[in-house]
Amino acid sequence: MALQLGGSAGDRKDRIIQQQLELIRTLTANNISRMGSDFWGPAPPSAPDPSKLTPAGAADAVKKDSSAPKTAASTGNGPAAETAPEAPPKEDITELKTELEQYIGLDAVKQEVNNLINMAQIEQKRREADLPCTDMSLHMVFSGNPGTGKTTIARIMARIYHSLGILSRGHLVEVDRSGLVAGYVGQTAAKTSKVIEKALGGVLFIDEAYALNGKSENDFGQEAIDTLLKAMEDHRDDLVIIVAGYDGLMETFVHSNPGLESRFNRYLHFDDYSVEELVRIFELQCKKGCYKLDEDARKAVRLLIAEKNTAPVSFGNARGVRNLFEQILTAQCNRLAALETLSREDLMRLTCADVETVRALPEKKLV
Repeated sequence: MALQLGGSAGDRKDRIIQQQLELIRTLTANNISRMGSDFWGPAPPSAPDPSKLTPAGAADAVKKDSSAPKTAASTGNGPAAETAPEAPPKEDITELKTELEQYIGLDAVKQEVNNLINMAQIEQKRREADLPCTDMSLHMVFSGNPGTGKTTIARIMARIYHSLGILSRGHLVEVDRSGLVAGYVGQTAAKTSKVIEKALGGVLFIDEAYALNGKSENDFGQEAIDTLLKAMEDHRDDLVIIVAGYDGLMETFVHSNPGLESRFNRYLHFDDYSVEELVRIFELQCKKGCYKLDEDARKAVRLLIAEKNTAPVSFGNARGVRNLFEQILTAQCNRLAALETLSREDLMRLTCADVETVRALPEKKLV
């Protein structure tokens, strides 16, 4: 499918370049927008099949994505959603477990999540049999370096708990300190309560939760903690709170307050990804985005990841892979824009030259 236009040589070339750039931008924007929060694993059920997208279909998908309301739960970053989503139908727990297994790495986390699923299912059976049940605390502490999949697992945990009937809605609301703490007396409790209200029926995910521990007398982080503790008691049947952050700092945070210590007794540690796992994540995104790596490009990608992953914290694990992936797509776009004709195969192909272009960028542009 070569893109060709008639007219004078100069006009023809300008129109070809303009059409190519528009097509490239549309396809690339569509691919990246669909990867967003699920970069670590399989595409969500609602995502269109990239292998079936024509350029027109890609444009339609972009329009559909841009018109949909964005929330913290759907974007995976930023403050809590303005309005809580409606309760979706319960998903099949077997399908959710299968989806969990498809995520790359996270072996210890997967095992612990399966343990929680089994415990919840047996507790449910005991209730149905009129047997006494223990008061299970489902609030959790996630610890690990950036880019290890903490938010992704929190999102699927919300869906799992909804599937099991533990949570009424199964959505995720993600916040950090700025989404809970205000700057004046009396405002923090109200701000935190508003976030809690939006999270009811689902999971409230607090990233870098240790930042709530204020370092001055005028800090209102403790007020947010107190409000959260009260909500955990008042809404124990329909709210799960997950606090997340770096190793060590999370343990210090939980043990700094008896209330936190008594309510958070489940810890999930997220290991750094190995180079091989990061390469698999990159290849998965190529598959999801309908890109094909040349064989020498595949080797160059592995070498690039190995070079950049010498410090996993600064590289960012899977987030670092996403940065590299998006930069390689940019390099591909710049290369394709210089071609006079452009085929569907050209749009799909990632070359060694694309990878080497990114490899040559200054270090500060890669992190």
